[in-house]
Amino acid sequence: MQPKHGWHSIAPLHFRGNSATRFCMFPKVKSAGCSPGNASVYLNMYDLTNVNSYVYWAGLGIFQTGVEVYGVEYAFGAHDCPTSGVFEVEPRQCPGFKFRKSISMGMTCLDTVQVKEFMEAPICKLQW
Repeated sequence: MQPKHGWHSIAPLHFRGNSATRFCMFPKVKSAGCSPGNASVYLNMYDLTNVNSYVYWAGLGIFQTGVEVYGVEYAFGAHDCPTSGVFEVEPRQCPGFKFRKSISMGMTCLDTVQVKEFMEAPICKLQW
């Protein structure tokens, strides 16, 4: 089965060992016509509490995350800027948190301008 309207998943997902290639994380972002694999996308994880040092081995913890693409990390949370809760930081340097690890989420074929536009778009105007 082909994706509707040429839309493709930005990052391939796998559920219970099966590929979920028909799933599209951002369904209104058309990626047809661009070559996939332009930039790596990472999920950066940070410890929110020192308790994580004791429970992480069991798969538990409380974390802050950010998405890194094109050398910029986008995170969500309280900050001093007059914009939404999304802010930019140096990758793996989110202030106030201890970096734990990066997880590769795959590749994106969006260019830097498209990524920035997506991150700056008011959530109420995004069409999922």
